Amino acid sequence: MNGEQRSETWRVFRIMAEFVDGFEFMSESQPAISIFGSARTRATDKYYTLAQKIAYSLVKEGYSIITGGGPGIMEAANRGAKEADGKSIGLNIQLPMEQKPNRFITHMLNFRYFFCRKVMFVKYARGFVIMPGGFGTLDEFFEAVTLVQTNRIEPFPVVLVGSAYWKGLLDWMKKTLIKEKTISKEDMACFYVVDTPAEVVRAIKGFDKNKRWRFKFRKRKAHKK
Repeated sequence: MNGEQRSETWRVFRIMAEFVDGFEFMSESQPAISIFGSARTRATDKYYTLAQKIAYSLVKEGYSIITGGGPGIMEAANRGAKEADGKSIGLNIQLPMEQKPNRFITHMLNFRYFFCRKVMFVKYARGFVIMPGGFGTLDEFFEAVTLVQTNRIEPFPVVLVGSAYWKGLLDWMKKTLIKEKTISKEDMACFYVVDTPAEVVRAIKGFDKNKRWRFKFRKRKAHKK
């Protein structure tokens, strides 16, 4: 066995160690909600304030808050959780340009591998809150709805926040994906679209209460086709 092969073999053990550490760390943090969004969002942005309020409201409902531990929306969510005296969890990732954990985290775990970290977001969350963001945020959103769509996990609430921000994507999904039959109309029921902290809480608590995916969420007229 050459040096490269030995390195690949030891990588398996490093991956196992990340899973073990993650499982032990996260098992004491339930119930929890994972909140995602752009790391580039400034503290003066309306979505920063909104994420902060959402996290605060969810902590008051008895949830811990999980984020990627970085700046922007992640910081806002950790800030809201900490201000509500809740568990403010950051799952930090080691990057070539190191991501500095935000100062509002009360419980932190570092990861080397993205896929290990992503397992923790899904496995220990009672729901996903998806704030405006970029590629990473879209990745988390589409992975979540794919897992629900394919029945690879027990259904859980996936909540898109900011109807104006997500409108273009949702219109494209309806006009292109449904039209081309690459998804069905029913697949659009795999997530909610809301605008306020109260609506986020209602979607998540309503789902928990009813134990079923198609929670009857009354949407504003602007959201209708």
